[in-house]
Amino acid sequence: MFGKAKMEDSQLFPSDDTVTSIPAASNGDAEKQDISEHRKNENVSAYKALGWLDRFLAVWILLAMIIGILLGNFVPSTGPALQKGKFVGVSIPIAIGLLVMMYPILCKVKYETLHRAFAKKELWIQVGFSIILNWIVAPLVMLALSWAFLPDKEGLREGLILVGLARCIAMVLIWTGLAGGDSEYCAILVAINSILQMVLFAPLAIFFINIISGSKSTITVSYSTVAISVAAFLGIPLGAAIITRFALRKLTSPDWYEKVFLKLAAPWSLIGLLYTILVLFASQGRQVVHQIVSVVRVAAPLIVYFVVIFGLTLLVTHKLGFGYKLSATQSFTAASNNFELAIAVAVATYGPNSDQALASTVGPLIEVPVLLGLVYFVRWFANKRGWE
Repeated sequence: MFGKAKMEDSQLFPSDDTVTSIPAASNGDAEKQDISEHRKNENVSAYKALGWLDRFLAVWILLAMIIGILLGNFVPSTGPALQKGKFVGVSIPIAIGLLVMMYPILCKVKYETLHRAFAKKELWIQVGFSIILNWIVAPLVMLALSWAFLPDKEGLREGLILVGLARCIAMVLIWTGLAGGDSEYCAILVAINSILQMVLFAPLAIFFINIISGSKSTITVSYSTVAISVAAFLGIPLGAAIITRFALRKLTSPDWYEKVFLKLAAPWSLIGLLYTILVLFASQGRQVVHQIVSVVRVAAPLIVYFVVIFGLTLLVTHKLGFGYKLSATQSFTAASNNFELAIAVAVATYGPNSDQALASTVGPLIEVPVLLGLVYFVRWFANKRGWE
């Protein structure tokens, strides 16, 4: 179906900018050595170009997690205070962090040239591949893992199933950007998954939990809950980004927008990520510590899920000859989950103190460190293999 020809990223998203390409490798050892040196120098210069926020991101994330857990446990009022206000089933502080995190990334997408990509057959092949991974393979893997690790814990198992069905529309943009993936293609997948989520999430949740798992609880997922969550967490930042891009490019100039505005806006994405992580761990830190056995039992299948889905997708796309950017984007899209939707549905359906809500809440606490590790892994793997 996919053929053996390598799918380069430039085939899907033609750029208006002139980019100097690396010469194609030949049989000569000297030319191979030149290419190797070019890649090495490129990696070094790219690292030096990173700001302090990007360069030490792993340290900042670790600190945010530690500070959050300490606040949640040693300042008892922290958790309840952060959970007081709700926006689409998620606490307002977390909702603000997600919106701030997504906006700068979506501002980078070249909406004015996306129509060219949709005219290409290669894009639709990629989209079809992504739909199979996201809506068939990944949910079935999570279903199998939830039964394998939690056969005696129905509530926790159902929470994990909800996490597996909720395809990511927020954090995946961060992971793809950090890994050097294709942000424009990622935005397309996020939009497609959002539409499919509004249609498929509710019936699949009922099918997986009530019919396949034979749940004792009769789950009824509200379509409106799903639609409102997706519309809020994707629609708001996406609409704001589109308006910002077209308005500022017209009022100033495309060059000013790319070189000045995007440079000023970029750090806010990582600031939003760190803020969201801190709030997540602060609001749930006490619960994590006091229910550590349940948390560990939920964490085990989640870690296996993230690694297996990511590794499987990366392996298949690499074997099929996809370019690095597209492969990284596919892998992070398949492995990431929409925790805000899973939490909203679990809380609305089972209650805030249910095992289902606990399992869905543990999801992002495990996803953040695991997927950050996978970001470093995939970049190392690409550099070692000379994968472009």
